[in-house]
Amino acid sequence: MLGIDPKAARAAWTVFLVALLIAITWVMRGTLMVFAVALFLAYMLSPLVDFVVRFTRSRLSRTLALAVVYVVITCLLVLLGVTVGSRIGAEASSLAARLPGLLNNPAWTTQIPLPQWLEGERGNIVAWLQQAVGNGGSNLVPYLREAGAQLFSGARYLLYIVLVPILSFFFLKDGPGIIVNAVAAIGDGRRREVVQDILDDISLLLGRYIRALVILAMCTFAAYSLFLGITGAPYTVLLAGFAAACEMIPVIGPLGAGVVVIFVGGFSGYAHLWWFVLFWVLYRLFQDYVVSPYLMGHGVELNPLLVLFGVLAGEQIAGVAGMFFSVPAIATLRVVFVRLQRAQRHRLGFQHSVE
Repeated sequence: MLGIDPKAARAAWTVFLVALLIAITWVMRGTLMVFAVALFLAYMLSPLVDFVVRFTRSRLSRTLALAVVYVVITCLLVLLGVTVGSRIGAEASSLAARLPGLLNNPAWTTQIPLPQWLEGERGNIVAWLQQAVGNGGSNLVPYLREAGAQLFSGARYLLYIVLVPILSFFFLKDGPGIIVNAVAAIGDGRRREVVQDILDDISLLLGRYIRALVILAMCTFAAYSLFLGITGAPYTVLLAGFAAACEMIPVIGPLGAGVVVIFVGGFSGYAHLWWFVLFWVLYRLFQDYVVSPYLMGHGVELNPLLVLFGVLAGEQIAGVAGMFFSVPAIATLRVVFVRLQRAQRHRLGFQHSVE
């Protein structure tokens, strides 16, 4: 007898809904990215808000504490923009203006440190680099300027700059209540408990991850500025700021920052490149195996190959933003999987004990 199998129909409907959800997510990826950035900013500011509430002994409401934190952060950002930001801008303009001449200077070819087994290929590597940047960098500099102009111009990006702090404000103000209401809407007691555990774990994981990234970036900026300043490197603040920003991208970011410092230092006649290589290796060992595990704690233990895959896949999906969000996305999926597995084992064990 011909007919539709109910189980097959339910499976097909589930597949269709999952595919529809993925398609909608892909179409809305820009908007979701803005909300994700706002959520990450909220996690970063949450400890400051809690500190203000505790410091005032709850005389200030959470909304007023949020307003105080926003005013203080705004003042700090303006101060940093006037001091550090202006210097970074000046050094970036100087480097962009001097880059073509620096690349045409043959002296830098002997400054780049290479392993002994690559010394025989130095000439080929140098020729490849000169060809890659295009006639001594004359094609690269206009491209960088154009990319920078596109990045910081346009009403859409200005809207995002205004919208992200506003969304973060509402996440901090109304987020706990929204989570409580969402969990309360789940009827089954055991399911409600599992969902609450998943949300608590994700909140703890994201909070640790974001705050750890901020602290690591600040440590990187301080360490690079100190070492490069002491050893007389050019463009100290610019390179330190670039390294701090690259700290937000796992694996590839710190490696790319080290390579950029080596090549810019080589172009500019920096005489202590080998000392920088030694500093970079020791700093990465200390940062990756001592500081980072201590700050992040448990919950972000991911295989390095999985992290590297996630970073590369994130770049293909959403560029630099995808590289940044890849690790928390993978770690969140891991938390959900572990919690669901634990709930399933608990349910099977309970059924076995009843039988």
